[in-house]
Amino acid sequence: MAVETPICDFGWKAPEFELRGTDGRVWRLGDVAGRNGTLVMFICNHCPYVRSVIDRIVRDAHDLAPLGIATVAICSNDADAYPEDSFDNMRRFAADMGFSFPYLHDEKQTVARAYGAVCTPDFFGFDRGLGLQYRGRLDASRKEAGPADLRRDLFLAMKQVAETGRGPDHQIASMGCSIKWKEPA
Repeated sequence: MAVETPICDFGWKAPEFELRGTDGRVWRLGDVAGRNGTLVMFICNHCPYVRSVIDRIVRDAHDLAPLGIATVAICSNDADAYPEDSFDNMRRFAADMGFSFPYLHDEKQTVARAYGAVCTPDFFGFDRGLGLQYRGRLDASRKEAGPADLRRDLFLAMKQVAETGRGPDHQIASMGCSIKWKEPA
C-alpha cells in the first residue's frame, strides 16, 4: 500500500542521530550537514518506488553538492522481516548504485521515528540552520519512473533553499512504500 508524506512543517529542527554507515564509519547529523543545507532521505533497497528512481536520487545528490547541499540516506526497515534491506545488502546497493553520500543503518528505527518518516522514499530538506524547508517528492514518478524530462521538484526546492534559505511554499507529497516497522517487543 502506498503512503504519502505529510506537508512541510517549516522550521522544524532536524533531530540528532548517530548511525553506522555502509562505509563502516559512525555518522552524526553534524558530520553530514552541508554549508547551505542538508538533505536527509529515508530509502531502502527493495522498495519499487525507490528502485524506479534511484538513479535520479543519485543524480540529484551529485548535482546538489556544488550548491553546498549535503545528502545522507537512511534505511530504517526491519531487516529481519525484509532481508533485502539488511546491512550487507545496503552495502551492495550503495556500491552498485554509486552512492556519493553516506548510507546509514537505523537498525533500532529510532531515527525514523524521531523524524516522523512514513515511507520510502521520504525526503527532508533542511536549511543551513537545520530547519525543515522541504518535505516533498523527488519528481512526478511513482512506482515506475516517469519521463526523463520531468520537473525535478526535489532538486529545484533544495537549490532554492541553498540560494534563499527558504523552501517553496507549494510542495507535493512524496509517495512510496510504508516504513517496515518492527513488531513491538
